[in-house]
Amino acid sequence: MTSNIDADLCVVGAGSAGLSVAAGAAQLGQRVVLCERGAMGGDCLNFGCVPSKALIAAGRAAQAMRDAAKFGVAAVEPAVDARAVRDHIRGVIAAIEPNDSQARFEGLGVTVLRAPARFVDDRTVECDGRRIRARRFVVATGSTPFVPPIPGLDTVRHFTNETIFDLDETPRHLLVIGGGPIGCELAQAHRRLGAAVSVIEAMTIMPKDDPELVDVVRRSLQRDGVALHEGAKVKRVAGGPGAVRVTIETSAGERELEGTHLLVAAGRRPNVAGLDLEKAGVAYSAKGITVDDTLRTTNRRVFAIGDVAGGLQFTHIAGYHAGIVVRRALFRLPAKAAYAAAPWVTYSDPELANVGLTEAQARERHGDVRVVRWPFHDNDRAQAERDTEGLVKAVATGRGRILGAAIVGAQAGELIQTWVLAMTKGLTLRDMTSMIAPYPTRGEASKRAAGAFFTGSLFSDRTRWLVRLLARFG
Repeated sequence: MTSNIDADLCVVGAGSAGLSVAAGAAQLGQRVVLCERGAMGGDCLNFGCVPSKALIAAGRAAQAMRDAAKFGVAAVEPAVDARAVRDHIRGVIAAIEPNDSQARFEGLGVTVLRAPARFVDDRTVECDGRRIRARRFVVATGSTPFVPPIPGLDTVRHFTNETIFDLDETPRHLLVIGGGPIGCELAQAHRRLGAAVSVIEAMTIMPKDDPELVDVVRRSLQRDGVALHEGAKVKRVAGGPGAVRVTIETSAGERELEGTHLLVAAGRRPNVAGLDLEKAGVAYSAKGITVDDTLRTTNRRVFAIGDVAGGLQFTHIAGYHAGIVVRRALFRLPAKAAYAAAPWVTYSDPELANVGLTEAQARERHGDVRVVRWPFHDNDRAQAERDTEGLVKAVATGRGRILGAAIVGAQAGELIQTWVLAMTKGLTLRDMTSMIAPYPTRGEASKRAAGAFFTGSLFSDRTRWLVRLLARFG
Protein backbone atom coordinates (compact mmCIF):
# COMPACT_ATOMS: atom_id res chain seq x y z
CA MET A 1 0.00 0.00 0.00
CA THR A 2 1.32 3.42 -0.96
CA SER A 3 1.79 5.90 1.88
CA ASN A 4 2.23 9.64 1.67
CA ILE A 5 5.00 11.96 2.90
CA ASP A 6 4.71 15.72 3.05
CA ALA A 7 8.04 17.55 2.75
CA ASP A 8 9.53 20.94 2.16
CA LEU A 9 12.15 19.52 -0.20
CA CYS A 10 12.50 16.25 -2.10
CA VAL A 11 15.94 15.50 -3.56
CA VAL A 12 16.31 12.79 -6.19
CA GLY A 13 19.91 11.57 -6.29
CA ALA A 14 22.45 11.19 -3.50
CA GLY A 15 25.58 12.21 -5.34
CA SER A 16 27.67 15.30 -4.65
CA ALA A 17 24.97 17.76 -5.74
CA GLY A 18 22.01 16.11 -4.05
CA LEU A 19 23.81 15.45 -0.77
CA SER A 20 24.95 19.07 -0.52
CA VAL A 21 21.41 20.38 -0.94
CA ALA A 22 19.91 17.81 1.42
CA ALA A 23 22.46 18.50 4.15
CA GLY A 24 22.07 22.27 3.87
CA ALA A 25 18.27 22.18 3.87
CA ALA A 26 18.04 19.73 6.76
CA GLN A 27 20.39 21.78 8.91
CA LEU A 28 18.19 24.79 8.22
CA GLY A 29 15.21 22.97 9.69
CA GLN A 30 13.52 21.84 6.48
CA ARG A 31 11.69 18.54 6.09
CA VAL A 32 13.84 16.75 3.50
CA VAL A 33 13.33 13.48 1.66
CA LEU A 34 16.30 12.03 -0.23
CA CYS A 35 15.79 9.31 -2.86
CA GLU A 36 18.71 7.23 -4.16
CA ARG A 37 18.48 4.05 -6.22
CA GLY A 38 22.20 3.22 -6.05
CA ALA A 39 25.17 3.86 -3.79
CA MET A 40 25.23 6.87 -1.50
CA GLY A 41 27.86 9.34 -2.66
CA GLY A 42 27.12 8.81 -6.33
CA ASP A 43 29.70 8.64 -9.08
CA CYS A 44 32.34 10.87 -7.50
CA LEU A 45 32.84 8.77 -4.39
CA ASN A 46 32.30 5.32 -5.83
CA PHE A 47 33.43 5.42 -9.47
CA GLY A 48 34.91 8.81 -10.30
CA CYS A 49 37.01 11.45 -8.59
CA VAL A 50 37.92 9.51 -5.44
CA PRO A 51 38.97 6.14 -6.88
CA SER A 52 40.65 7.68 -9.92
CA LYS A 53 42.78 10.00 -7.79
CA ALA A 54 43.66 7.09 -5.51
CA LEU A 55 44.78 5.09 -8.55
CA ILE A 56 46.75 8.07 -9.88
CA ALA A 57 48.48 8.41 -6.50
CA ALA A 58 49.55 4.77 -6.68
CA GLY A 59 50.91 5.29 -10.18
CA ARG A 60 52.77 8.42 -9.07
CA ALA A 61 54.39 6.49 -6.20
CA ALA A 62 55.57 3.81 -8.62
CA GLN A 63 56.97 6.40 -11.02
CA ALA A 64 58.80 8.19 -8.20
CA MET A 65 60.75 5.00 -7.58
CA ARG A 66 61.79 4.87 -11.23
CA ASP A 67 62.79 8.56 -11.24
CA ALA A 68 64.73 8.62 -7.96
CA ALA A 69 68.18 8.73 -9.58
CA LYS A 70 67.87 12.46 -10.33
CA PHE A 71 68.06 13.07 -6.56
CA GLY A 72 71.06 10.82 -6.01
CA VAL A 73 68.84 7.97 -4.81
CA ALA A 74 69.09 4.57 -6.47
CA ALA A 75 66.23 4.04 -8.93
CA VAL A 76 64.37 0.75 -8.81
CA GLU A 77 61.60 -0.83 -10.84
CA PRO A 78 58.66 -1.11 -8.42
CA ALA A 79 56.93 -4.41 -7.71
CA VAL A 80 53.23 -3.65 -8.15
CA ASP A 81 50.63 -5.74 -6.32
CA ALA A 82 47.41 -5.12 -8.26
CA ARG A 83 45.20 -6.48 -5.48
CA ALA A 84 46.89 -4.23 -2.93
CA VAL A 85 46.34 -1.26 -5.26
CA ARG A 86 42.66 -2.18 -5.49
CA ASP A 87 42.50 -2.45 -1.69
CA HIS A 88 44.16 0.97 -1.42
CA ILE A 89 41.43 2.43 -3.65
CA ARG A 90 38.69 0.77 -1.62
CA GLY A 91 40.31 1.99 1.58
CA VAL A 92 40.24 5.59 0.39
CA ILE A 93 36.56 5.26 -0.53
CA ALA A 94 35.82 3.70 2.86
CA ALA A 95 37.56 6.57 4.67
CA ILE A 96 35.37 9.16 2.93
CA GLU A 97 32.18 7.10 2.83
CA PRO A 98 30.84 8.07 6.31
CA ASN A 99 30.47 11.68 5.16
CA ASP A 100 28.02 10.53 2.48
CA SER A 101 26.37 7.68 4.38
CA GLN A 102 22.68 7.07 4.95
CA ALA A 103 23.31 7.04 8.70
CA ARG A 104 24.82 10.51 8.65
CA PHE A 105 21.95 12.00 6.70
CA GLU A 106 19.32 10.31 8.81
CA GLY A 107 21.17 11.79 11.78
CA LEU A 108 20.61 15.21 10.22
CA GLY A 109 16.89 14.48 10.06
CA VAL A 110 16.68 13.54 6.39
CA THR A 111 14.26 10.80 5.36
CA VAL A 112 16.38 8.56 3.09
CA LEU A 113 14.64 6.21 0.65
CA ARG A 114 16.89 3.71 -1.17
CA ALA A 115 14.93 3.02 -4.35
CA PRO A 116 14.29 4.47 -7.82
CA ALA A 117 12.15 7.60 -7.90
CA ARG A 118 9.76 8.87 -10.54
CA PHE A 119 7.40 11.78 -10.91
CA VAL A 120 3.69 11.06 -10.64
CA ASP A 121 2.57 14.61 -11.38
CA ASP A 122 3.95 18.14 -11.27
CA ARG A 123 4.42 18.12 -7.50
CA THR A 124 4.59 14.47 -6.47
CA VAL A 125 7.37 11.88 -6.59
CA GLU A 126 6.91 8.17 -5.91
CA CYS A 127 9.75 6.19 -4.32
CA ASP A 128 9.88 2.90 -2.43
CA GLY A 129 6.10 2.70 -2.09
CA ARG A 130 5.83 6.26 -0.81
CA ARG A 131 4.38 9.31 -2.49
CA ILE A 132 6.32 12.45 -1.61
CA ARG A 133 4.47 15.71 -2.01
CA ALA A 134 6.87 18.60 -1.59
CA ARG A 135 7.04 22.36 -2.03
CA ARG A 136 10.27 22.04 -4.03
CA PHE A 137 12.09 19.23 -5.85
CA VAL A 138 15.73 18.91 -6.83
CA VAL A 139 16.76 16.41 -9.52
CA ALA A 140 20.42 15.51 -9.04
CA THR A 141 20.68 12.11 -10.70
CA GLY A 142 24.10 12.72 -12.25
CA SER A 143 25.43 10.98 -15.34
CA THR A 144 26.76 7.63 -16.51
CA PRO A 145 29.49 6.62 -18.96
CA PHE A 146 28.53 6.95 -22.61
CA VAL A 147 29.21 3.77 -24.56
CA PRO A 148 29.25 4.60 -28.29
CA PRO A 149 27.53 2.29 -30.81
CA ILE A 150 30.73 0.72 -32.12
CA PRO A 151 30.16 -2.49 -34.11
CA GLY A 152 31.10 -5.49 -31.97
CA LEU A 153 31.45 -3.57 -28.72
CA ASP A 154 28.33 -5.15 -27.25
CA THR A 155 29.87 -8.62 -27.68
CA VAL A 156 33.25 -7.86 -26.06
CA ARG A 157 33.85 -7.39 -22.37
CA HIS A 158 34.80 -3.79 -21.75
CA PHE A 159 35.29 -1.54 -18.75
CA THR A 160 34.15 1.98 -17.92
CA ASN A 161 35.05 4.15 -14.96
CA GLU A 162 32.26 2.32 -13.08
CA THR A 163 34.00 -1.05 -13.35
CA ILE A 164 37.73 -0.49 -14.01
CA PHE A 165 38.56 0.08 -10.33
CA ASP A 166 37.42 -3.42 -9.41
CA LEU A 167 40.28 -5.00 -11.36
CA ASP A 168 42.51 -7.15 -9.18
CA GLU A 169 45.08 -7.67 -11.90
CA THR A 170 47.33 -5.40 -13.93
CA PRO A 171 46.25 -5.53 -17.59
CA ARG A 172 49.03 -6.73 -19.86
CA HIS A 173 47.82 -4.29 -22.52
CA LEU A 174 45.00 -1.84 -21.86
CA LEU A 175 43.29 -0.32 -24.90
CA VAL A 176 41.55 2.98 -24.11
CA ILE A 177 38.86 4.39 -26.38
CA GLY A 178 38.75 8.13 -25.68
CA GLY A 179 41.56 10.61 -25.13
CA GLY A 180 39.74 13.12 -22.95
CA PRO A 181 40.66 13.82 -19.33
CA ILE A 182 39.33 10.50 -17.99
CA GLY A 183 41.02 8.48 -20.71
CA CYS A 184 44.37 10.23 -20.32
CA GLU A 185 44.35 10.07 -16.51
CA LEU A 186 43.56 6.36 -16.37
CA ALA A 187 45.89 5.53 -19.25
CA GLN A 188 48.89 7.12 -17.55
CA ALA A 189 48.07 5.63 -14.14
CA HIS A 190 47.81 2.11 -15.55
CA ARG A 191 50.99 2.54 -17.57
CA ARG A 192 52.90 3.58 -14.45
CA LEU A 193 51.55 0.54 -12.63
CA GLY A 194 53.00 -1.77 -15.26
CA ALA A 195 50.45 -2.13 -18.05
CA ALA A 196 51.14 -1.49 -21.70
CA VAL A 197 48.60 1.16 -22.76
CA SER A 198 47.26 2.44 -26.08
CA VAL A 199 44.89 5.42 -26.31
CA ILE A 200 42.60 5.85 -29.32
CA GLU A 201 41.19 9.33 -29.90
CA ALA A 202 39.14 10.49 -32.91
CA MET A 203 40.47 14.06 -32.67
CA THR A 204 43.42 15.11 -30.52
CA ILE A 205 43.79 14.24 -26.88
CA MET A 206 42.15 16.68 -24.46
CA PRO A 207 40.59 18.69 -27.32
CA LYS A 208 38.90 21.27 -25.05
CA ASP A 209 42.17 22.47 -23.56
CA ASP A 210 44.82 24.89 -24.85
CA PRO A 211 46.89 22.97 -27.46
CA GLU A 212 50.12 24.59 -26.25
CA LEU A 213 49.65 23.14 -22.79
CA VAL A 214 48.24 19.84 -24.02
CA ASP A 215 51.52 19.34 -25.88
CA VAL A 216 53.30 19.21 -22.51
CA VAL A 217 50.95 16.47 -21.29
CA ARG A 218 51.25 14.62 -24.59
CA ARG A 219 55.05 14.49 -24.33
CA SER A 220 54.79 13.19 -20.77
CA LEU A 221 52.38 10.43 -21.76
CA GLN A 222 54.63 9.37 -24.60
CA ARG A 223 57.71 9.50 -22.40
CA ASP A 224 55.93 7.17 -19.97
CA GLY A 225 55.34 4.78 -22.84
CA VAL A 226 51.65 5.38 -23.58
CA ALA A 227 50.96 4.80 -27.28
CA LEU A 228 48.76 7.60 -28.61
CA HIS A 229 46.63 7.10 -31.71
CA GLU A 230 45.15 10.51 -32.44
CA GLY A 231 42.89 11.26 -35.38
CA ALA A 232 41.86 7.60 -35.27
CA LYS A 233 38.27 6.44 -35.75
CA VAL A 234 37.25 3.13 -34.17
CA LYS A 235 35.66 0.99 -36.86
CA ARG A 236 34.91 -2.20 -34.93
CA VAL A 237 35.79 -4.27 -31.89
CA ALA A 238 36.20 -8.03 -31.69
CA GLY A 239 37.79 -10.77 -29.63
CA GLY A 240 37.26 -12.49 -26.31
CA PRO A 241 38.60 -12.57 -22.75
CA GLY A 242 42.26 -11.54 -22.70
CA ALA A 243 42.36 -10.96 -26.47
CA VAL A 244 40.64 -7.78 -27.62
CA ARG A 245 41.06 -6.41 -31.13
CA VAL A 246 40.17 -2.85 -32.08
CA THR A 247 40.25 -1.83 -35.73
CA ILE A 248 41.00 1.85 -36.26
CA GLU A 249 41.06 4.06 -39.32
CA THR A 250 43.52 6.93 -39.72
CA SER A 251 44.77 8.98 -42.64
CA ALA A 252 47.18 6.11 -43.30
CA GLY A 253 44.37 3.58 -43.60
CA GLU A 254 43.04 0.81 -41.38
CA ARG A 255 45.05 -1.10 -38.78
CA GLU A 256 44.28 -3.43 -35.92
CA LEU A 257 45.35 -2.94 -32.29
CA GLU A 258 45.48 -5.92 -29.96
CA GLY A 259 45.18 -5.84 -26.19
CA THR A 260 44.02 -7.81 -23.18
CA HIS A 261 41.58 -5.30 -21.67
CA LEU A 262 39.38 -2.55 -23.11
CA LEU A 263 38.39 0.68 -21.36
CA VAL A 264 35.72 2.93 -22.87
CA ALA A 265 36.17 6.57 -21.81
CA ALA A 266 34.14 8.32 -24.48
CA GLY A 267 32.26 10.85 -22.40
CA ARG A 268 29.15 10.80 -20.23
CA ARG A 269 25.39 11.10 -20.61
CA PRO A 270 22.82 12.48 -18.13
CA ASN A 271 20.65 10.12 -16.10
CA VAL A 272 17.09 11.02 -17.07
CA ALA A 273 15.62 7.60 -17.90
CA GLY A 274 12.89 6.33 -15.61
CA LEU A 275 12.18 9.67 -13.94
CA ASP A 276 8.93 10.24 -15.88
CA LEU A 277 9.85 13.90 -16.24
CA GLU A 278 7.05 14.38 -18.75
CA LYS A 279 4.46 13.86 -16.01
CA ALA A 280 5.99 16.75 -14.09
CA GLY A 281 6.19 19.05 -17.11
CA VAL A 282 9.99 19.03 -17.02
CA ALA A 283 11.66 19.44 -20.42
CA TYR A 284 14.86 17.57 -21.24
CA SER A 285 17.01 16.36 -24.14
CA ALA A 286 19.93 14.05 -24.73
CA LYS A 287 22.15 16.77 -23.24
CA GLY A 288 20.24 16.83 -19.95
CA ILE A 289 17.37 18.58 -18.22
CA THR A 290 16.60 22.04 -19.52
CA VAL A 291 17.29 24.73 -16.89
CA ASP A 292 17.54 28.51 -16.80
CA ASP A 293 20.40 30.41 -15.17
CA THR A 294 18.76 29.88 -11.77
CA LEU A 295 18.80 26.09 -12.36
CA ARG A 296 15.00 26.00 -12.41
CA THR A 297 13.36 23.66 -14.92
CA THR A 298 10.23 24.23 -16.97
CA ASN A 299 8.33 23.24 -13.81
CA ARG A 300 8.82 26.14 -11.36
CA ARG A 301 8.80 23.73 -8.41
CA VAL A 302 11.65 21.62 -9.80
CA PHE A 303 15.37 22.40 -9.96
CA ALA A 304 18.01 20.30 -11.74
CA ILE A 305 21.64 20.44 -10.67
CA GLY A 306 24.95 18.71 -11.31
CA ASP A 307 25.66 16.54 -14.34
CA VAL A 308 22.00 15.94 -15.17
CA ALA A 309 21.61 19.65 -15.94
CA GLY A 310 24.19 19.39 -18.73
CA GLY A 311 27.05 21.85 -19.09
CA LEU A 312 30.22 21.44 -17.03
CA GLN A 313 30.31 18.00 -15.44
CA PHE A 314 32.52 18.37 -12.38
CA THR A 315 31.98 17.67 -8.70
CA HIS A 316 32.87 21.24 -7.77
CA ILE A 317 30.22 22.52 -10.18
CA ALA A 318 27.70 20.19 -8.53
CA GLY A 319 28.55 21.76 -5.17
CA TYR A 320 28.28 25.23 -6.69
CA HIS A 321 24.84 24.37 -8.08
CA ALA A 322 23.74 23.14 -4.65
CA GLY A 323 24.62 26.48 -3.10
CA ILE A 324 22.57 28.35 -5.71
CA VAL A 325 19.51 26.17 -5.08
CA VAL A 326 19.76 26.59 -1.30
CA ARG A 327 19.94 30.36 -1.70
CA ARG A 328 17.02 30.46 -4.13
CA ALA A 329 14.71 27.79 -2.77
CA LEU A 330 15.20 28.43 0.94
CA PHE A 331 16.28 32.07 1.25
CA ARG A 332 14.55 33.35 -1.91
CA LEU A 333 17.73 35.19 -2.89
CA PRO A 334 18.36 36.12 -6.58
CA ALA A 335 21.22 33.68 -7.14
CA LYS A 336 22.20 32.72 -10.69
CA ALA A 337 24.77 30.29 -12.11
CA ALA A 338 27.77 31.95 -13.75
CA TYR A 339 30.68 29.99 -15.16
CA ALA A 340 33.19 32.63 -16.28
CA ALA A 341 35.47 31.71 -13.37
CA ALA A 342 34.72 27.97 -13.23
CA PRO A 343 37.95 25.92 -13.15
CA TRP A 344 38.62 22.45 -14.50
CA VAL A 345 41.62 20.20 -14.01
CA THR A 346 43.01 17.11 -15.69
CA TYR A 347 44.99 15.13 -13.11
CA SER A 348 47.59 13.77 -15.47
CA ASP A 349 51.29 14.15 -14.66
CA PRO A 350 51.87 17.00 -15.21
CA GLU A 351 48.45 18.29 -14.23
CA LEU A 352 46.66 20.70 -16.55
CA ALA A 353 44.39 23.29 -14.92
CA ASN A 354 42.23 25.98 -16.52
CA VAL A 355 39.91 28.85 -15.68
CA GLY A 356 38.14 31.24 -18.02
CA LEU A 357 38.90 31.47 -21.74
CA THR A 358 41.67 29.73 -23.63
CA GLU A 359 43.87 31.83 -25.90
CA ALA A 360 41.89 30.78 -28.98
CA GLN A 361 38.55 31.59 -27.32
CA ALA A 362 39.83 34.95 -26.09
CA ARG A 363 41.05 35.95 -29.56
CA GLU A 364 37.77 34.89 -31.11
CA ARG A 365 35.66 36.87 -28.64
CA HIS A 366 37.85 39.86 -27.87
CA GLY A 367 40.14 40.20 -30.90
CA ASP A 368 43.35 41.86 -29.74
CA VAL A 369 44.47 40.24 -26.49
CA ARG A 370 47.74 39.93 -24.59
CA VAL A 371 49.24 36.56 -23.65
CA VAL A 372 51.77 36.23 -20.85
CA ARG A 373 53.72 33.14 -19.80
CA TRP A 374 56.17 32.01 -17.16
CA PRO A 375 57.95 28.64 -17.48
CA PHE A 376 58.58 26.46 -14.42
CA HIS A 377 62.13 26.08 -15.71
CA ASP A 378 62.66 29.59 -14.31
CA ASN A 379 61.07 28.74 -10.96
CA ASP A 380 63.51 27.98 -8.13
CA ARG A 381 61.24 25.53 -6.30
CA ALA A 382 60.66 23.56 -9.50
CA GLN A 383 64.42 23.41 -10.02
CA ALA A 384 64.98 22.16 -6.47
CA GLU A 385 62.43 19.40 -7.05
CA ARG A 386 63.87 18.52 -10.48
CA ASP A 387 60.40 18.98 -11.95
CA THR A 388 60.56 21.94 -14.28
CA GLU A 389 58.17 20.85 -17.00
CA GLY A 390 55.30 23.18 -17.79
CA LEU A 391 54.31 26.82 -17.53
CA VAL A 392 51.76 29.36 -16.35
CA LYS A 393 49.87 31.08 -19.15
CA ALA A 394 47.37 33.91 -18.86
CA VAL A 395 45.27 35.80 -21.40
CA ALA A 396 44.22 39.39 -20.74
CA THR A 397 42.87 42.48 -22.42
CA GLY A 398 45.24 45.30 -23.31
CA ARG A 399 44.44 46.94 -19.96
CA GLY A 400 45.25 43.83 -17.95
CA ARG A 401 41.78 42.44 -17.29
CA ILE A 402 42.17 38.67 -16.91
CA LEU A 403 40.19 36.66 -19.45
CA GLY A 404 41.60 33.24 -18.63
CA ALA A 405 44.54 31.32 -17.26
CA ALA A 406 45.97 27.85 -17.64
CA ILE A 407 48.74 26.00 -15.85
CA VAL A 408 50.47 22.80 -16.84
CA GLY A 409 52.87 21.40 -14.31
CA ALA A 410 53.11 19.81 -10.89
CA GLN A 411 50.25 20.82 -8.57
CA ALA A 412 48.56 22.87 -11.29
CA GLY A 413 45.17 22.13 -9.71
CA GLU A 414 46.30 23.86 -6.53
CA LEU A 415 48.04 26.75 -8.29
CA ILE A 416 45.06 27.64 -10.50
CA GLN A 417 43.05 28.67 -7.44
CA THR A 418 44.84 32.02 -7.25
CA TRP A 419 43.63 32.78 -10.76
CA VAL A 420 40.11 31.54 -9.96
CA LEU A 421 39.90 33.97 -7.05
CA ALA A 422 41.30 36.79 -9.19
CA MET A 423 38.69 36.25 -11.89
CA THR A 424 35.87 35.77 -9.38
CA LYS A 425 36.68 39.10 -7.72
CA GLY A 426 37.46 40.97 -10.93
CA LEU A 427 41.13 41.50 -10.09
CA THR A 428 43.64 42.52 -12.75
CA LEU A 429 47.16 41.45 -13.60
CA ARG A 430 48.39 44.51 -11.71
CA ASP A 431 46.64 43.18 -8.60
CA MET A 432 48.39 39.84 -9.11
CA THR A 433 51.79 41.52 -9.16
CA SER A 434 51.13 43.25 -5.82
CA MET A 435 50.71 39.88 -4.07
CA ILE A 436 53.60 38.81 -1.81
CA ALA A 437 54.39 35.23 -2.79
CA PRO A 438 56.41 33.11 -0.35
CA TYR A 439 59.80 31.91 -1.59
CA PRO A 440 60.54 29.34 -2.84
CA THR A 441 57.16 28.18 -4.08
CA ARG A 442 55.69 27.19 -7.40
CA GLY A 443 53.04 29.84 -6.82
CA GLU A 444 55.63 32.50 -7.60
CA ALA A 445 55.25 31.52 -11.25
CA SER A 446 51.75 33.03 -11.30
CA LYS A 447 53.03 36.36 -10.00
CA ARG A 448 55.90 36.25 -12.49
CA ALA A 449 53.51 35.57 -15.36
CA ALA A 450 51.38 38.54 -14.32
CA GLY A 451 54.49 40.69 -14.03
CA ALA A 452 55.52 39.77 -17.56
CA PHE A 453 52.55 41.81 -18.77
CA PHE A 454 54.30 45.00 -17.59
CA THR A 455 57.90 44.17 -18.52
CA GLY A 456 57.82 46.03 -21.83
CA SER A 457 56.45 49.27 -20.41
CA LEU A 458 58.45 49.10 -17.17
CA PHE A 459 61.81 48.95 -18.93
CA SER A 460 60.88 51.10 -21.93
CA ASP A 461 62.85 54.13 -23.13
CA ARG A 462 60.12 56.36 -21.75
CA THR A 463 60.42 54.87 -18.26
CA ARG A 464 64.22 55.14 -18.37
CA TRP A 465 63.88 58.80 -19.34
CA LEU A 466 61.57 59.37 -16.40
CA VAL A 467 64.02 57.72 -13.98
CA ARG A 468 66.87 59.89 -15.31
CA LEU A 469 64.70 62.97 -14.93
CA LEU A 470 63.81 62.18 -11.34
CA ALA A 471 67.47 61.47 -10.56
CA ARG A 472 68.27 65.11 -11.26
CA PHE A 473 66.32 66.11 -8.16
CA GLY A 474 68.66 64.11 -5.97
